[in-house]
This record gives sequence, structure tokens and C-alpha cells, in this order.
Amino acid sequence: MLSQFTKKLTFIGLKQVSKKIILITCLFAQAPLIIAATTNSQQVQKPTWYRYYDSKGVANISTNVTPNHIRYGYEALDQNMQVIKRNRPYNAESDVRQAPARAAQARQHESDLKLKKAYTNSRTAAIKKRDALTGIKKQMVFEQEQLKQLQTDRVLFVRQEREHFRKGETVPAKLRTTLNNNQKNMIAKKEYIQSLQTRYRNTEAEYDRIIARLKAME
Repeated sequence: MLSQFTKKLTFIGLKQVSKKIILITCLFAQAPLIIAATTNSQQVQKPTWYRYYDSKGVANISTNVTPNHIRYGYEALDQNMQVIKRNRPYNAESDVRQAPARAAQARQHESDLKLKKAYTNSRTAAIKKRDALTGIKKQMVFEQEQLKQLQTDRVLFVRQEREHFRKGETVPAKLRTTLNNNQKNMIAKKEYIQSLQTRYRNTEAEYDRIIARLKAME
């Protein structure tokens, strides 16, 4: 009794294994057909013909895109004459209107590439900003000290001049020349300090713009 039961189980197991083997064999047999079907489907999607309709509504078909295709707009067709893609007609007026915007985009793109190359990221730009402003500040401090020295010297020169006036003496030519040079140097120094202040503000504003742009690209 037990032997018959075992034989039945063995028979059922063999039937299940046989079904699996048959199923796997069928799948492998169909694989080339599936691949071929996929390849054919991809090939079908490749444009074979290009069709446009002229001003009279007449269809014109060719194997390549001509100026008239671009002018009127055209359809890309597969080998079965099915539409794959539609392309709008070229609009010269629209193209002219969009030209400034495209030029601006091209300039912005070029500028962005230069910023990336020069600074890499906003953190690097912030460090360079700090260094640049620190350098200008140091220069301003130095020039202001020089101006103070010129002012101190002028007080001394003016006292000497007034002493000559008090005594009724003629002011020596050398002292007059010194006073004139001192005045010119003070004017030049003030103008240079003002230019440094302007450079500081411009540098700060320029780096702020650069950092903002880099952050926008990050």
C-alpha cells in the first residue's frame, strides 16, 4: 500500500518537472522571435519619408528634408507611412523676435561657465571676496595715515610761513615750493582714497552678484 502511494507521488513529481522543462523550452524558443519583433519595432520608428503640404494643400514626399519642408512644416513617416513626428513650419518673424533672447541666453551661459571655472562654487567666491576687500581696506588705512602726515606737515609749514610774515620777512622760495607740493600731495591723496572707497563698494557689489549667481547654479 505504502509502495503504491510512493509511486504516485513520484509520478506526480515527474509530471510537474516535465511541465517546467516544457515551459522553459518554449520560452527559449520564443526569445529570438521577441527580440526580432522588438528590433523590427525599433526599425519601424526610424523615419523613412518626409511629407509636407504646400500652400495649395498638395502633399509632397521625399526621402530627405528640403527647405520647403522647413518652410511649410513637415511630418516624419515610417516605412508604413505612419506619422512618427510633426515639425512646425519655420517662422522667420518669430525667429527674429527670439534672437535677442537666444543671444542673451548664450551670453549668460558663457558667463556662467567662466564663473564656474574661476570660482568653482559660492564658498570659494566668498573667500576671494573677503581677501579682496581686506586688501583694499589695508590700502585705505595706509593712504589715510599718509594723508594725516601730510596734514601734520602742512601745519608746521604754515607756522613757518606766518612767522616770516610776522617778522616782515619774505617767505623763502623753498618754503613756498614745499607748501605748494604739500597742497598738491594732499589733494592727490584725498582723490586716491576716494577712488579706493569706490573700488571697495564696486568690488563688494560685484562679488555679491557673483556669489548670488553661483548659489543659483548650485
